[in-house]
Amino acid sequence: MPGTRNAAADRAARTAGRRARADYTGGVYGSMLAASVIVGAGALGSFPRLELVLLLLLTGGVFWVAHVHAQLFGARLAQQSPDRRVVLRACREEWPIVKAAVPPAVAVAVSPLLGLGLQGALWLALSVAVAGQVGWSMAAARRAGASWRLMAVSASVNLLLGLLIIAFKIWLKH
Repeated sequence: MPGTRNAAADRAARTAGRRARADYTGGVYGSMLAASVIVGAGALGSFPRLELVLLLLLTGGVFWVAHVHAQLFGARLAQQSPDRRVVLRACREEWPIVKAAVPPAVAVAVSPLLGLGLQGALWLALSVAVAGQVGWSMAAARRAGASWRLMAVSASVNLLLGLLIIAFKIWLKH
């Protein structure tokens, strides 16, 4: 069946093209955002874990919408009208911002199972966010075809930025 083989090849080519265009910048940004939310979440109410999980996910969602909006109505609007395909592409491209908020939120959610108090949950979530930031940066460098040396530099810079966020948490004492 020649038609089936061509369709499968076309799908494979489209998938490879999407992977080649994958941009993990949103993941790095989203991980930094999540870490910053955790640091700033000093005054939580009666259900602090639930509130922090919601704060992480909702903040990621709001920033995702903001980035999609900026993409669609910034440079793209001048070049082309945003049809359904363009909107969906912008949503997909910025989705790593939301994905990066999920692991720290999960860390907070499972922290009682690990016997952690609220402060322990905050530190676990912050550690997960910083690890995500480093991981996303390495994935981005690898996807871009960077050398191992450049990948190490990218990871080191992002680890340094994560440690700076941790230093802010220590300095703010909450």
